[in-house]
Amino acid sequence: MEHKISRREFSKAIGAGVGWLASSAQGAPARRLLIGHTGITWREPDQAIKDIAGLGYRGFETFGEVLEAWEPKGGLGKILEENKLPLISAYCNAILTEPRVRKDEVDKMVRWGKILKKYGGSVSVIGPNGVRRPSYDFNANKANIVTALNEIGKALADIGVVGAVHQHTGTSIEFRDEVYAVMEAVDPRYVKFGPDIGQLAKGGADPLKIVNDFLSIIRHVHLKDFNGGPHWEGYCPLGQGKVDIPAIMGALEKARDLKIAMVELDPSPNPPMTPLETARVSKEYLKKLGYTFRA
Repeated sequence: MEHKISRREFSKAIGAGVGWLASSAQGAPARRLLIGHTGITWREPDQAIKDIAGLGYRGFETFGEVLEAWEPKGGLGKILEENKLPLISAYCNAILTEPRVRKDEVDKMVRWGKILKKYGGSVSVIGPNGVRRPSYDFNANKANIVTALNEIGKALADIGVVGAVHQHTGTSIEFRDEVYAVMEAVDPRYVKFGPDIGQLAKGGADPLKIVNDFLSIIRHVHLKDFNGGPHWEGYCPLGQGKVDIPAIMGALEKARDLKIAMVELDPSPNPPMTPLETARVSKEYLKKLGYTFRA
């Protein structure tokens, strides 16, 4: 059957063509990945959703406990729908080093995962538990960490949610050797990788090498820059720090099963910019790399 293109479809096609030409004129390569933003910089998730949607980001991430806390209020779904902002993921803290609480932790992750899926999300970002680094023995805890991740990943897969490990400052998985030891030991059928490139840099690792080495199992990513400054835990809006964002984005474009990358910036007391302003700075930087945002 012949398809007659509507005026609206025609306008959208023209707009896409103009955007492609503008990108080509600036020398930016064609980009596949979409760009979202996490809500951690904001105090309240509803304001985060409004600001992130207003800037044209393509997706949103919150915390598992935030999703659960909003359920008695009717859930975050209505606010997401009103702002036409898809929920992509939830950061879900899990105690990985203690076998005695493992069943409870798996049950909690599944509970949060079901709420995430209810609102259209698909990735549970597994945040390792915090540890006292001066006395922490990773090798003594590795087996428990790997077992917990495998059980969590399998339980999440059973409900149709991807479990992606997120290495984090001050936790049981932080430094380069710990990342390799864990990600090379877990079952890749159920446990995927969700690196935070800024936190890798802060921990002294090479984010680009780690991204390239685990490209086949990357399902999520937090885009952070790092300059060691006094605000945002030493992080900064994209393009203002030391992380080689262009090279890393070029590598991530090749991650077959990664669809969207999430910009993130930690909260900070008395910051020089509001959350909205920092998100705008990162957006403008990514636009120069060829990424597009909703009008």
